[in-house]
Amino acid sequence: MSGLTTHILDTASGKPAAGVAVRVLRDGAVLRSATTNADGRCDQPLLTVDALAVGAYRLEFDIGAYYRRLGLNLPDPAFLETVAIEFGIAEPTAHYHVPLLVSPFGYSTYRGS
Repeated sequence: MSGLTTHILDTASGKPAAGVAVRVLRDGAVLRSATTNADGRCDQPLLTVDALAVGAYRLEFDIGAYYRRLGLNLPDPAFLETVAIEFGIAEPTAHYHVPLLVSPFGYSTYRGS
């Protein structure tokens, strides 16, 4: 498999984060928008291998809206409204999987498989 994929785990509930708006950007331009499914994944790759190029990318996740939709009483403003992950693609023919582990007050990521 190749291309760019993601998934989101809500570490506060121990469940996948469904219904989160996700955007992938390059040079400030939105290349694709998607919403996570019940498994916290996008139904299709965010970018296929033919759409990848060497360079810097940014993933944006609308986390504040997700937690408000769940009925969580967030502070105003929320500590995390949009989680942005900036990363580089050096091998555009490889698979880049960028998971997000998130709670209302923190997150982590890594290059997955």
